[in-house]
Amino acid sequence: MAPQMIFSLLILSLTIFGFLGAVESRSRARTYIEAQCRTTLYFDLCVKTLLPYANKDELPSPQKLAQISLTTCLAKTRFTKAYVDMVAKSLNKTKNPGEYQALEDCLHQINNGMNQITLSVKELQQMGKDGEEKFSWHESNVQSWISAALTDTTTCMDGILGDEIGSKKKIMIKARFLNVKQLASNSIALFTRFTARHRASRAIKNP
Repeated sequence: MAPQMIFSLLILSLTIFGFLGAVESRSRARTYIEAQCRTTLYFDLCVKTLLPYANKDELPSPQKLAQISLTTCLAKTRFTKAYVDMVAKSLNKTKNPGEYQALEDCLHQINNGMNQITLSVKELQQMGKDGEEKFSWHESNVQSWISAALTDTTTCMDGILGDEIGSKKKIMIKARFLNVKQLASNSIALFTRFTARHRASRAIKNP
């Protein structure tokens, strides 16, 4: 067999093995993420959010996944606030008092939600770093803040989707708020999974 043909076959073999390895890596990462997302209400969104952060060499811990979900939720909340703020500024306060007030109320709720999610992100980062005795305290804070942010999002949606806001604006705003609401819901589920696994691990180590 000619040396050139041998070299070509070698290159082809390496390419095939590399491709198969990449497929196996993606498959393992997806399987892991799908297992973590099983308890969420919005499974497809959960997988889409978390999968880019998983690979065969380093699969994120349940705590890290909850952190990623929360951070993504915070980013989407900021984008939503910016959009609602833009719509509010485009309205005439005198000619459109109903629309303007609805958006102003909504912006207040968004700010509250952003603050609560920001606190949750910081609190989750601290969990496990300052002793096991404070774990439950951090857990309670995160759960309370995410739940409050979810309530703020729902309140804003309820207030803004009345007849006062134009249909096109309602559709755009509703889509953004639904995304934030779903991310917040998934974050709670992932956080609950993390804390449950943490307690189970502690129980095994300290029977």
